[in-house]
Amino acid sequence: MTHDADSPHILSEQASDRGDTGDGSDTGETEGTAGAADADGFRAFWADVVADEVEARDPDEPIVIKGGVSPSGVAHLGNFNEIIRGYFVAEVLRERGYEVRQVFTSDDKDPLRKIPRKLANADGEIVGLGEVDAGALGRNLGKPYTAIPDPFGERESYAAHFAALLQADADRLDVPIEMVSNTELYATGAFDDAVRTVLSDLEGVRDVLSTYQDKVDDEYVPFNPVCAECGKITETVTGIDLDAETVEYRCTDMDVGDNTIEGCGHEGTATFREGKLPWRLEWPAQWDVLDVDFEPFGKDHAEGSWPSGVDLARNVFGIEPPVPMVYEWFTLGGEALSSSAGNVVTVPELLEVLEPEVVRYFFALHPKKARDLDIERIDQLVDRFDRFERAYFGEVDDPELTRFAERAYPFVVAGHRSDASGTASRPVDEVREGIVRLPYTFAAVLGMVDDPAFREQLARDEGHITDDTPEWAVEAALKRVEKARAWAERTDNEYNYRVQTDLPDVAFDDDMTAALDDLAEFVAEGHDGEAIQGEMYETAREHGIEVADFFAAGYRLFFDETQGPRLGEFLGELEREYVVARLRREA
Repeated sequence: MTHDADSPHILSEQASDRGDTGDGSDTGETEGTAGAADADGFRAFWADVVADEVEARDPDEPIVIKGGVSPSGVAHLGNFNEIIRGYFVAEVLRERGYEVRQVFTSDDKDPLRKIPRKLANADGEIVGLGEVDAGALGRNLGKPYTAIPDPFGERESYAAHFAALLQADADRLDVPIEMVSNTELYATGAFDDAVRTVLSDLEGVRDVLSTYQDKVDDEYVPFNPVCAECGKITETVTGIDLDAETVEYRCTDMDVGDNTIEGCGHEGTATFREGKLPWRLEWPAQWDVLDVDFEPFGKDHAEGSWPSGVDLARNVFGIEPPVPMVYEWFTLGGEALSSSAGNVVTVPELLEVLEPEVVRYFFALHPKKARDLDIERIDQLVDRFDRFERAYFGEVDDPELTRFAERAYPFVVAGHRSDASGTASRPVDEVREGIVRLPYTFAAVLGMVDDPAFREQLARDEGHITDDTPEWAVEAALKRVEKARAWAERTDNEYNYRVQTDLPDVAFDDDMTAALDDLAEFVAEGHDGEAIQGEMYETAREHGIEVADFFAAGYRLFFDETQGPRLGEFLGELEREYVVARLRREA
């Protein structure tokens, strides 16, 4: 069976063709599970493919799904990738009856290596350093994120501020995660055994690491103490006492690109809990400490850190790595996400213009296909979601899309069925029939109108809302208007205008009033927007009026502006009686 790789609803690969999982094992196909594959082994939803791989390993419960991030800057949508990818797999496994923990590690014992150009406040709004205590960052370069004051002065540390942003984003999208602090794991001794394992076999660790890192030599010790004098992370270990579980160190300089973070030169002793493993070792150590069964990650890790993690897991820690899933990055407006360049969007920003289910739909699409999230054309994403939703209810003649929708839609719209501990709270198929989705650009047109009752009337006039539409569906449908309005304002597009509730105080000469009256007659006959647009040109010529002046008069009547959207098409969207009355200067 072949499938269109360019389809906006690209389906998962055949389970029987999954091949190598990236860790050297071939899992084959698991039969008899929920969301069962077709006879040819094809699954409509990629999360089922991953769940098959996890289930084939016969994991202990709770099954642990992990993601992680170093809290280095703005918590943007790209950071949310691992959370939402893991969520779909977690929900499929819960549907199959498993207890699942979805954890997300904040790698907050990492040192702050450079000052970010932008930060996000507690509401997820991006701000510049001029709006915070930037000195709290500058004075603490080289220190763990948990040892750096919150530049907003609200939480106990910079790390806690960042973790709270990610937790809030997960809550906004109804995804249950359990935030885990690396600093706390070290402090409680969870990493003690991992550190002992690494430091007791330096030759073996160096042998593995040297394949992946040039800086590994016979003097390299993979442990980074926190200096007791200045609080910075140092990379120079001078002695190891495995019985006492301590290391001797000297606080030396840390090179960060072309810059250097100066050490204080202090010589001291640190326990295993007063330092950290380098990240290449810390990642597989997390798999061991947290009993991780599945972890998605971006393609940047696929060629370097994942192979080294697999090697270290097996040959240093003596464990099997979790089931991996490499996902493609998405671009934003055709450009790579970049906090430093300012090309980011946060979850709160996106939820200003999209319903949560549309955001979840974006991430439910196949993760191995690169995609662009273009805020300027966000209406196209909404249109695809609406079609996906209609396919679930059997209203689209597209078998592949329908099969995908039948499987994935409940996970996209229903939100989570359980808390972070994996306790089920409701069935996955909690979806509501009768939901009404106003076309996004039509909702943007309604956003030009302030009066809620008038918005509803216009939606009724266009047939989107009927007398049989339940009140909850009417209310839900009209919520999209505010989203579309926010989109128009953010992008300053053709819908960023406001229809005047009252007739503007304008006066026209006799030729213009006659032309407006003739146009009113044409509209009253019931023509559509395209016909009205063409008629405006004819009417202007018939009355000897400049076309631009005639359009300007129309804009003045409806917007009290001299320009606006394609006027005839816009008028075709409005209530006919209202348009006729306004053209006649009556209301």
